[in-house]
Amino acid sequence: MVDQLKTHLPGILICTVIALSATFLSEHYGGPQLLYALLIGLSLHFLSQQSGNFVGINFCARTVLRFGVALLGIRITLDQVTHLGASVGLVLVLAVTVTIASGLLLARAFRRPASEGLLSGGAVGICGASAALAISSVLPPTRENERFTLMAVVGVTVLSTLAMVAYPLFLNWLSVSPVQSGIFLGGTIHDVAQVVAAGMMMGQESGDAATVVKLFRVVLLLPVVMLIALGYRKWGAVREAGEISQKKPPLVPGFLMGFMALVILASTGWVPTEVTAVANSVSRWCLVIAIAAAGVKTSLGELAKLGWQPVLMLVAETMVIACFVLSAILLMNLGQN
Repeated sequence: MVDQLKTHLPGILICTVIALSATFLSEHYGGPQLLYALLIGLSLHFLSQQSGNFVGINFCARTVLRFGVALLGIRITLDQVTHLGASVGLVLVLAVTVTIASGLLLARAFRRPASEGLLSGGAVGICGASAALAISSVLPPTRENERFTLMAVVGVTVLSTLAMVAYPLFLNWLSVSPVQSGIFLGGTIHDVAQVVAAGMMMGQESGDAATVVKLFRVVLLLPVVMLIALGYRKWGAVREAGEISQKKPPLVPGFLMGFMALVILASTGWVPTEVTAVANSVSRWCLVIAIAAAGVKTSLGELAKLGWQPVLMLVAETMVIACFVLSAILLMNLGQN
């Protein structure tokens, strides 16, 4: 145990220092914490090539990531999910499904691997960077998938930040109700933090609705990642970008079981508010450390090899989910009092 700790410690410390630096920049100068962690990590890629660092960095990129995703479940209760109503829930399920399907179609049109369509569509449709990292963890562990994951994280973070500013202005011009505004913001913006910020710009009622809708989308992370893992397990060896992965994912990834267990536990009402707050904070730190590790593992040169298609895929998928949710709100009068 001690020897294992010594082996992992250098890489873990590197990723933790990057996470602390990203947090400092975000708190004092504004901007997305995850994006800062990724950019700092990319600039320190040379550290992953030094002997003794890679084991700990890889541990942060995979194990710490899965622990952080599992902890996301503590903030969600089944009561919050059912409170949305069947019509809103159905629209959100369809929105995620259509977005992932559009990702697959775009990947096919651009002659990219299907895994890239699943990852980009899932990231845009569910919960941004967290979804990208979670889906990546059950995909074949190829270099191409690692590079595309980082590109997806950068893309959804930037797009989410732009949406946080642009969508409230658009909704004010459209003159929809506060609840409808919340449904649109929670149903279309990628990352949780940006959803909350955009919702609060529109008022408390919009902010509350946006948060609950977004948490419902986070719940959809469980079935989506499970279906992807089951699909790759069933197909066995999966050819991706010229590489073959013989390793099958587990039937149900452990971190997804932990995610659902925490949702059930939170739904009982037995979890004190203080414990939920601590778990949320730990989850956020785990994700920041994990994305820092992913950045350190990848060189900017390798990232540039992906070309322009991934950027276009993310922008197109963002437009797809925005148009779908807006159309549903206007046609079905969702959230109309």
